[in-house]
Amino acid sequence: MSENGKILVMTAVAVERDAVLRGLNGDDRFEVMEAGVGPAEAAVSTATVLALAGPGAYRLVISAGIAGGFKEHAEVGSLVVSNAIIAADLGAETPEGFHSVDKLGFGSAHIDVDAELAKRLALALQAAGMQTAFGPVLTLSTVTGSAETAAELAKRVPGAAAEAMEGFGVAAAARRAGLPVLELRAISNPVGPRDRSAWRIKDALQSLEAASSVLREVIV
Repeated sequence: MSENGKILVMTAVAVERDAVLRGLNGDDRFEVMEAGVGPAEAAVSTATVLALAGPGAYRLVISAGIAGGFKEHAEVGSLVVSNAIIAADLGAETPEGFHSVDKLGFGSAHIDVDAELAKRLALALQAAGMQTAFGPVLTLSTVTGSAETAAELAKRVPGAAAEAMEGFGVAAAARRAGLPVLELRAISNPVGPRDRSAWRIKDALQSLEAASSVLREVIV
């Protein structure tokens, strides 16, 4: 990865942006912006930022924020560094079950991350004492709200660690611009039945802030 250009970090909402900014502590190699909620808004926002900045302005794009965690891989309060960004509901229902756009032959619901950098970040977070999973992060337009859907998604994408709503959109814009991408998530709740009383958003934002501080040391 070239050392020229800045690192663009896209979060869904302001509280995530502010947590990342606190962790980065004024590091001017990074620019942190709100992408909006959902993959379409995130893709449009990221593509607009990249287009307005022009070629060479950025060298890496990161989708960051809080997320739901699949309990087998990412507990509430932990972190997830994605090794793949997957649009888990992009496809079609068939009598044989869900078929992704890959299987339908209409493109791909899978975007690769910068594998070497992602692994280095996961190891650095673990070395800093933060519980960190390394696995696929799913992008969905509708947040999972039942155990049945959670089980179906886990079966559809073996090893899925987290689900969020913006990663694929951010990654699609980065891919179109020819830029590498990462996704970093702090887990605020388990994927499955919705129980807002059990969500730990404040703790997840604190984890995101701490992870962003480590990110400064990993990006060179």
